[in-house]
Amino acid sequence: MPTTTSSISPKPSRLRIGRRYRANRLSAPYDAIVIGSGIGGLSCAALLSAEGKKVLVLEQHYTAGGFTHAYERNGYEWDVGVHYIGDVGEYPTMIRKLFDFVSAGQLHWAAMDSTYDRICIGDQQYDLCAGREAFVDELVRRFPGARGVIETYLQRVNRAAKAIRWSVMEKLLPRWYSPVIHLLKKVFHPSYIHKTTYGVLRELTDDEQLIAVLCGQWGDLGVTPKTSSFMAHALIVKHYLNGGYYPVGGASKIAAAIIPQIQLSGGEVFTYAEVESLLVSGKRVTGVQMRDGTKITAPVVISSTGVFNTFEKLLPHSVARDCGYIADLNRVQPSMAHLCLYIGIAKTAEELKLPKTNYWIYLSADYQGDVDNFAADANAEIPLVYISFPSAKDPDFSRRYPGRATIEIVAPAKYQWFERWQAQLWGKRGDAYNALKQAFSQRLLEHLYRHFPQLRGQVDFCELSTPLSTNYFCGYSRGEIYGLEHNPGRFAQPWLRPKSRIKGLYLTGQDILSCGVAGAMMSGVVTAQSVLGWRSGGALLKRVLSEAGSPSAGPASYNAESTN
Repeated sequence: MPTTTSSISPKPSRLRIGRRYRANRLSAPYDAIVIGSGIGGLSCAALLSAEGKKVLVLEQHYTAGGFTHAYERNGYEWDVGVHYIGDVGEYPTMIRKLFDFVSAGQLHWAAMDSTYDRICIGDQQYDLCAGREAFVDELVRRFPGARGVIETYLQRVNRAAKAIRWSVMEKLLPRWYSPVIHLLKKVFHPSYIHKTTYGVLRELTDDEQLIAVLCGQWGDLGVTPKTSSFMAHALIVKHYLNGGYYPVGGASKIAAAIIPQIQLSGGEVFTYAEVESLLVSGKRVTGVQMRDGTKITAPVVISSTGVFNTFEKLLPHSVARDCGYIADLNRVQPSMAHLCLYIGIAKTAEELKLPKTNYWIYLSADYQGDVDNFAADANAEIPLVYISFPSAKDPDFSRRYPGRATIEIVAPAKYQWFERWQAQLWGKRGDAYNALKQAFSQRLLEHLYRHFPQLRGQVDFCELSTPLSTNYFCGYSRGEIYGLEHNPGRFAQPWLRPKSRIKGLYLTGQDILSCGVAGAMMSGVVTAQSVLGWRSGGALLKRVLSEAGSPSAGPASYNAESTN
């Protein structure tokens, strides 16, 4: 039996990014305070710093990075959310230029296999291949006669993904522009942009298997195709169409590369820095109060903690109610919670023949029915199992952890299954909780062995995170991984914008635009522009587009010495 945290006393990871908070380390005054160090908060802080703003980032976790952080345990290292990133190859995309700018070109990217995602439905496997032509040709090979459907689908994906620009414009313009933008969107946007993913695909074909394959990445949104927004789906598909990439040196390199840019203007990123509440004077937010009682003032406070945390926990209830945010929260709901099994093996990825391809494993093409059955009964078959191989994707892993390999398995879960242990301390939730974790771990391992039989008997260590882990380490009260559920109604909420109705308070992160690293990162850009105003924000964006993109940051330039 592999070693698990059911049989050992878990210890916090030694992999720490950021500086530990102490009140005497503060260097006020600050131009802005960012609550939360996810990629949205870090990107926003780095962009403001590039304009000379002194920004303080406060992170309650022991390490910075939000869902881009990594952790180490028992001689292994895993990412917790950066399983792959698109649009960071040599092609000069906006996302690549942003990463280059906020990291000063210090992030390197390694390409995954040309098949970046493999969709396994029952006993059938389908490959999603990098590059539009390869993507189409491989699917046509599996679905002869469907070329027209697939080409039309990709045209709709492209048009829907571009529609996010209108949303960005609406979020930056004053609120009284919203009716005008809404009218323009009705005139220029095709109706399918505002429909569900399944609804759009059903207009193109009645082949349920083809629909299931085209929706095979729905776990990247955390919501099934019959519920998800087609625009959100299109953003994911387009993001990975030219292939997947992984940060060389692991996910923690992202925060580690961005923090020095925040420090250049006198700012800092503190960990173990728990914000208790927002300070409010009249109708303006003036700063934050820390859990230790310290008050830190700034003319701008940016919350990257999600709208539920911001308006239900940090802002005084009376203020949130009077500004309409309590009513607004009733119009949205948290996204799906999840399990993640972190696996360590005392052999290399090469020895184990681990791929750089992600595996999406489904029971059947009836995603909704299978998810509903599992939600009603935790003992039902797991409807989605996602398998990622970070040590195979990262060419620097073997230097840091010689003779080791890591695997991650992600599956949906319900917070209610673990809710009775929520008041108990992490690592001390008792035998019943550990037994439940052990049972889920074994079920997930069987999915791994079915597709990779050579791994049976090889697992040295494994540890399961539950929705309570997401709550404890990342601050999401229902264990949600993607913030708000990405259904069509969520994208029709005009209040999900960077500038709040309360002076001095801004929002950023995946709730403002869309989920994932790229979506949250773009929200950091939008929030920074909103704080700076059109003139300074526009000038900053021109700098991003013109200064970023040094050849040394490209994946083709990677060598084993570049991260030493």
